[in-house]
Amino acid sequence: MFLKRFYDEKLAQASYLVGCPQTGEALVVDPNRAVARYVEAARGQGLRVTHVTETHIHADFVSGALELARRAGARLYLSGAGDADWQYRYAGEAGADLLYDGSCFSVGGLELEAMHTPGHTPENLTFLVTDTAATRDPMGAFTGDFLFVGDVGRPDLLEKAAQAQGTMTACARHLFASLQRFRGLPDYLQIWPGHGAGSACGKSLGAVPQSTLGYEKLVNWAFAIEDEEEFVRAVLDGQPDPPKYFAMMKTINREGPPALESAGPMRRLPADRLAPALAEAAVVIDVRPALDFAGGAVSGTINIPWSKSFTTYAGTVLPYDRDLYLITSDDGGPSPEEIGRELSGIGLDRVGGYFGVDALERNAKGAPPLETMASLDAAELERRSGTVSLIDVRSAGEFTGGHLPGALNIPLGSLSERLREIPHDRPAVVHCQSGSRATIAASVLKASGFSDVRVFRGGFAEWKGSGRAVE
Repeated sequence: MFLKRFYDEKLAQASYLVGCPQTGEALVVDPNRAVARYVEAARGQGLRVTHVTETHIHADFVSGALELARRAGARLYLSGAGDADWQYRYAGEAGADLLYDGSCFSVGGLELEAMHTPGHTPENLTFLVTDTAATRDPMGAFTGDFLFVGDVGRPDLLEKAAQAQGTMTACARHLFASLQRFRGLPDYLQIWPGHGAGSACGKSLGAVPQSTLGYEKLVNWAFAIEDEEEFVRAVLDGQPDPPKYFAMMKTINREGPPALESAGPMRRLPADRLAPALAEAAVVIDVRPALDFAGGAVSGTINIPWSKSFTTYAGTVLPYDRDLYLITSDDGGPSPEEIGRELSGIGLDRVGGYFGVDALERNAKGAPPLETMASLDAAELERRSGTVSLIDVRSAGEFTGGHLPGALNIPLGSLSERLREIPHDRPAVVHCQSGSRATIAASVLKASGFSDVRVFRGGFAEWKGSGRAVE
């Protein structure tokens, strides 16, 4: 048996290629949209992708299962175990084989058995893998978002992200039942989860790439709770707000992701196209570092600095119904093509091209001039108390746990919908925990017509650390 794990650092997402060297057949589990790499990796091992599946309808990235199956000419296997609202709408048209609890299929000498493990989502499947050349007992399990290293999949996403009201308590009970059933499997069973540390699909995922069921029984908090009511309270308590784009991902992946066009070099646009693009209501994303943006940026552009959290922040603030353009630097940072791939990974496909730093230079010499972003420290903010609108763009849970006196909590993902709550007659000072979200939020406010916006870069961490009053 051949096994290879693929990991997307920005999404903290894992997918897997598992193959039978004897027959040359291979299966891909939970592929994302970068489908060519699975085909190439299989070919490098003398394998061909003959089967494609996924554990559930994903919320944090656009699935590549449909596109990969079409490109590779592979059989597509999808869960049929969900309720009426959570079935794959495209399964029939795509000719997919539907799987239920106990369904089996073979990939050469490998046997995969679907185990229905609802809770994170109603249709969630776990795949038990048996290498029949060696034994009739399963050696491992692709658990998707059911069981992670050190955690379990959150059962509140349907309610919080997909607006399926009244579902999270029922999902938590299903998750508890799935765990009790899973306890009966052998302790040596390898656990290959769909996400790692940093994913918003759980609240305390471990950074170790895989585990065993026996070890998880020892250390995973979810296995330590034997009372159902206690488990429901624990699994729902402290779950972070899901990123705003999760609702869109659920819809795209349920209805059927569109095929990506062949990706070539991204088009570099002349500097004089920037002003017309903004005038045509396009969204221009400046991916330079926050301090560079604060030192001079084109009015109306939004700053989402390139970082490990770029994808999450992009999905939180960018619209899906408008054209997008990039401003990049020429100093050896990410290529426009790399940025475009990250955006398409969460369905932001309308990237029309990019501008280089010459667009900034042109605007700096002409009218209007580049805008700067003012910042202040804790001492100045304290002195100006009562004369500014203090906007805390952290999540509601972070805010409840402690915040600056007088702050208005508008989470970053809600900012565009709640602009009317922010007065225009005084400076707006934006902050978060340590600065990264605040700069993004400040650029959104500036692009939305707020003229006097400042950033408290130290954020709540600096304020609290200095011993100042906290509510």
